[in-house]
Amino acid sequence: MNTPLAWRPVAAVCAVLVTVLLALGPHYGYHRDELYFRVLADHPDWGYVDQPPFTPLAARVSLALFGDSPGTLRVLPALAAALLVVLAALIARELGGRGVAQTLTAAGTATGAYPLIGGHTLLTVSFDLPLWAAAVLFVLRTLLRDGRWWLAAGVVIGAATYNKLLIAMLVLGLAAGVLVAGPRRLLLSRWLWAGALVAVVLALPNVLYQLTHDWPQLKMAAGLSEDEGATMRLLFVPMQFLLFGPVVAVIAGFGFVRLWRDPRVRALAVAYPAAAVLTVASGGRFDYTAGLILPLFAAGCVAAEAAGRERIRSAGWSLGANGLGNALVALPLVPLTVLGSTPIPLINEVARESVGWPAFNAAVTGVLDSLPPEERRRAVVVTGNYGEHGSLVQGGLTRVYSGHNQLWEYGPPPDDGDPGVMVNVRRVVRDQQYESCELRARVDNGVGVDNEEQDMPVFLCRGLRQPWSATWDHWRQFN
Repeated sequence: MNTPLAWRPVAAVCAVLVTVLLALGPHYGYHRDELYFRVLADHPDWGYVDQPPFTPLAARVSLALFGDSPGTLRVLPALAAALLVVLAALIARELGGRGVAQTLTAAGTATGAYPLIGGHTLLTVSFDLPLWAAAVLFVLRTLLRDGRWWLAAGVVIGAATYNKLLIAMLVLGLAAGVLVAGPRRLLLSRWLWAGALVAVVLALPNVLYQLTHDWPQLKMAAGLSEDEGATMRLLFVPMQFLLFGPVVAVIAGFGFVRLWRDPRVRALAVAYPAAAVLTVASGGRFDYTAGLILPLFAAGCVAAEAAGRERIRSAGWSLGANGLGNALVALPLVPLTVLGSTPIPLINEVARESVGWPAFNAAVTGVLDSLPPEERRRAVVVTGNYGEHGSLVQGGLTRVYSGHNQLWEYGPPPDDGDPGVMVNVRRVVRDQQYESCELRARVDNGVGVDNEEQDMPVFLCRGLRQPWSATWDHWRQFN
């Protein structure tokens, strides 16, 4: 391939993106997942019951290199977002796109709602999107150039399992694409099977962890499907238009047609609907297909470039408007004082659940501080989810416990844990553990954002009925 990479415009997009993300990094506060990853960072392992080790490890590296604050924790996600932009431009280049197509792809990717959220917040998707993009790029090179690129694809796919096992969705989608649309001769390629072997060998420690721990992530997936499967199915189609914005979705539709018309890469066109069917059938999250929207979008930008100036101008202006709307929703641009009066918290869960943690900590700490010194020494705090647990730990409290996901492994509370401060714990569970519980505080984030912690009651319970070590098995929850 002789098409050069449009380094200057792509680098300019990356520079602007990273600058904006780093400038806005300290705004709002920690997201509940970031608070969870901070806790897991103190317990490095080959895996956890709800995820592989990479993102908690990234949190550990950030804490060590940059310190502990929302802004510093988000440096690596911002850099990962820039890497995603470069990879998306390379995908457009691989499909024959010249400077305009690569620039449109870079700009549309950088301003997509999902990449902006992942670049602003330390989430598994922050690193999953560039991993998927790298895998797609190398698969394209096998289809269009040289089968030896299967080895590189295998390396990326194997490595991606340490961030999320969801990379299997990409593999299944591509396999379905090859079987349905060809070229089926790929199945006879020794490089394909060598790449598959590389992926399996790299992923093996992760798989062994799951095997020796009774497949906890399958249990998590089943729990998520049971809890949210129906809702995810209803949201799937509309969210495909909102993940990167409606303009990207429309351009991706043209990209699907372009890929379908080229027998060499038709399998990649089929991979998206195949993954979509698998996601809906399993009740998975609507964002499981996000990594396969990007190559369709890149192909659509190549088609726009080929269509001439009018189509390029139309795509450019439309992507600009798309990006402004996405930035308003995905980034912390709206002041906290008015955020609750906008629809943004309803649309963007990350923004909604990044608000109010200092007020939450103050409510719980206030209850603890009201206790006599001897009771304060014995008191434990038990929370219903990992965000609450992580926020209190980040705030400096000890003797904080939760049965949520991996945190159950770090319990039980000590058997002298009486009294107990209970947050987000059902009444029937509280009453089974303690003789009496009284409401002592309510959380008020002070900015009117209606999130999970707003108006949360804080109970003080006394009179331990059974030792914590005898009942801790009943506190475990996967969701």
